[in-house]
Amino acid sequence: MQLLEWIDDQGGVVRSRSVTEAGFTDHSVRKALASRAVIRPRAGWLALPSADPLLVAAARAGVVLTCITQAKRLGLWVLASVVGHHVGAPRHSGGVTADRAHVHWGKPLLARHPHALVDPVENVLGFVASCQPFEAALATWESAVRLGLVDLRTMKRLPLVGPARELVKVTTAFSDSGLETFVLVRLAWLRLAIVPQAWLAGHRVDFLIGERLVLQIDGAHHVGRQRAEDIAHDAELMTLGYFVIRVGYLQVIDRWPEVQHRVMLAVAQGLHLARP
Repeated sequence: MQLLEWIDDQGGVVRSRSVTEAGFTDHSVRKALASRAVIRPRAGWLALPSADPLLVAAARAGVVLTCITQAKRLGLWVLASVVGHHVGAPRHSGGVTADRAHVHWGKPLLARHPHALVDPVENVLGFVASCQPFEAALATWESAVRLGLVDLRTMKRLPLVGPARELVKVTTAFSDSGLETFVLVRLAWLRLAIVPQAWLAGHRVDFLIGERLVLQIDGAHHVGRQRAEDIAHDAELMTLGYFVIRVGYLQVIDRWPEVQHRVMLAVAQGLHLARP
C-alpha cells in the first residue's frame, strides 16, 4: 500500500510516528511533503490536503473533537441553533491553541488514546450533558441510543457526574427524533397516558395522548409526498374519532407555549377521551 493511500485509509490525518511504525521510510515522507501531497498541520502530525478540515484543525490545535461538534459528525440530533466548535483537552495540557473553540477541560469518561482526534461517543455524551440544556442534551442522548451507538446499561455503569447521572435515568429509545424528546419531557406534567410512536390506522403517530388525542411533530422531511401522505392520514384518523394536532420544528423549539396551549385546550374539552 502506498503512503498516501495508507494515510487516507487511516482517516486522512495521522501521527508521524504511526507512519514510521507502519513501515514507511523517512524518505517517502519527505518526498510527499516536498510535493505537497502531504502537509504537516503540527509537529508530529501528517495529513492529506483533502482531509476533513476539522480533523486537521484538531491536530493543529492539540485537541480532540467532542461534545456537540462530534455529535453532529456522528449524525446525532443537535439543536439547529447551536453554533461553534467544541473540543476537548486534558487539564494543564500545553500547546492547546483552539482560541476560537469552546474547550472542555474536564476528565473524559473513557481514557483517550494519544493518537485520537475525536472522542468516543460515551465521552461526547458526557460533555453534552454538562454543556447543553437538559432537554437538548436528552435529545442528543436519545438519538445516540436510537442509532445504536451506545448501550444504556453500559452508560449506567460509567462514572457519570452532574447532569449525566440524571440523563441516564430518563433516556429511552422511544422518541423517533429530538423534537419528540422535547415534547415528551414538556408534557409529562399533564399526568396523562402519553404513548410515543403509537400505531394507528396503519401508520405510526408521534404521540397518542390519552385515548384519542394525536400530536404529530413535523420535521424537515415533512414535505412533498410525505406531507401529502401525512395530511391523508390525519383525515383518516379524524374520521375514526381521533383529534389531531400537528406542529413543526419552530413551534416546538421557539414557540412552545402555543403548542402547550393547544394541547391543554384539547384536553380541557375532553378530546383525549374516547367517545361512547
